[in-house]
Amino acid sequence: MAGWIWFRCVFGPNLTRTHRSPDTARPDGRVARRGWPYQPRSLERHADSILGWASALWSLSYYSSPLLLCYLYRKGYICSSKLAPVSQYVGTVLVCLLGVACLRGWGRWRNPEYLQFISILEETRKNHTANNKRKLACFDFDFSHWPADFSWSDVSNPKLSQGGVSLLKPEPRHRGAADSIINTLRTLPCHIISFLIAHSFGRRMLYPGSVGLLQKAMRPMLQQGQARLVEESNGQRSKLVACDGNEIDAMFVDRRPEGGANGQTLVICCEGNAGFYEVGCMNTPLEGGYSVLGWNHPGFGGSTGVPFPQNEANAMDVVIQFAVHKLGFRLSDIIVYAWSIGGFTASWAVMSYPELKALVLDASFDDLLPLALKVMPDSWRPLVTYTVRQYMNLNNAEQLCKYQGPVLLIRRTKDEIITTTGPEDITANRGNDLLLRLLQFRYPKIMTDEGVASVRRWLAAGSLLEEAALYSSYEVDDDWCVSVLQSYQNDTHTPFPWTVGEDMTSDGRRQLALFLARKYMHNFETTHCTPLPASEFQQPWSL
Repeated sequence: MAGWIWFRCVFGPNLTRTHRSPDTARPDGRVARRGWPYQPRSLERHADSILGWASALWSLSYYSSPLLLCYLYRKGYICSSKLAPVSQYVGTVLVCLLGVACLRGWGRWRNPEYLQFISILEETRKNHTANNKRKLACFDFDFSHWPADFSWSDVSNPKLSQGGVSLLKPEPRHRGAADSIINTLRTLPCHIISFLIAHSFGRRMLYPGSVGLLQKAMRPMLQQGQARLVEESNGQRSKLVACDGNEIDAMFVDRRPEGGANGQTLVICCEGNAGFYEVGCMNTPLEGGYSVLGWNHPGFGGSTGVPFPQNEANAMDVVIQFAVHKLGFRLSDIIVYAWSIGGFTASWAVMSYPELKALVLDASFDDLLPLALKVMPDSWRPLVTYTVRQYMNLNNAEQLCKYQGPVLLIRRTKDEIITTTGPEDITANRGNDLLLRLLQFRYPKIMTDEGVASVRRWLAAGSLLEEAALYSSYEVDDDWCVSVLQSYQNDTHTPFPWTVGEDMTSDGRRQLALFLARKYMHNFETTHCTPLPASEFQQPWSL
């Protein structure tokens, strides 16, 4: 038995923090769980430091391997006579690292706190009861060793296609059979290059948070955020298994027991391309008193996999299934809130689950392609277009137009990321295009040439004062606009697109266009990465 425990100590996870048991309550009824960092013994600490440096060097070698292999090839080191001694050196290093791992296991075996943790972990793996899960939640450790709490297979009728959940695909161009074969052979080199770009630096440029070195640098900050969510907000960490086998790291904060009105509504948060729920946009709805479910992209934090669109949608699907079937929320009580690139999974969610209550998109865009073309050379335009459409087709606007429910877009007026020129040119913000696409789909008879022109002038306003002045200059009557829209809704009861405004004067269409633009989009005078205050987070407008 002692030998088995020592073996588990050698190959067990790193323990970083112990949270206080949630049984002790404060006078205000909230849970007090202030914990303490795990204190390894000297032997374990030094051994772990050596293994950590070895892991960092491996990561650095992995990302620099193309340059390193080219250098070794030019120096003539890639041959059998040179590789044999190298393999011996590598084998010696691996044996030494195994010895260091055994020493670390010995140090853990002599630490009562780690022995208590590893015993609870083994017991939870054998018998995953609620009581064992509650005991295990008092420890913060490597998430890869965390037992699964929910799987897509637990649901009787998951929404699946052959390769996972359904995605909108770009329409293929029809060609004759012979022409198609010739064209395929002619474009084959381009397709190979496109695949290599997408699966190497392209994916890492789009989702820098998936780069291991960045995660290592951010680890202390992420651990601090994890501790704050668990100890101050009584957060519950869970591992969700998606239909592609990826394990998704999720955090749930339940505000229903507090009895507040907002606590009965769940806000599912979708982070940006370098965002993690530990330090991301979860804080905004939490401060507003909502129940909140955050999760990390595949390849981020404790989540496994890589953040390609299909994997992202699969992850979002299991998060929603978890919220409904395990946490007990109805779809009509769930708001999806996304920041930046998280708009892709958020718009996919409301497209696939139209019963969802509402959607809030903060600093998001309509389509990835214009932003990708901005940062790449013009000569690469055909290659970039094919790569984005084939492997990274983040078509937020197209997915958003499939949703019939309330939507709120938040535009950062000084956004420097989702603009095709610079932060000083607010007309180049791709959030403008997202709003126009949505309004043109839902209200095509209002968004005629004069309606689009008036909305573009409103979007070009550089400040809230300019925006209000322009709104006043058109003499928009809010009460009249609401009455027109409500009358059409009560008379027709039809889904979008609506034909309201078909027999209206140009002045009436302009008023309605500006009224709808102001209801669907709110401006926030700041840059892309500034956290959104709770005062700016609100439920979308609806009739």
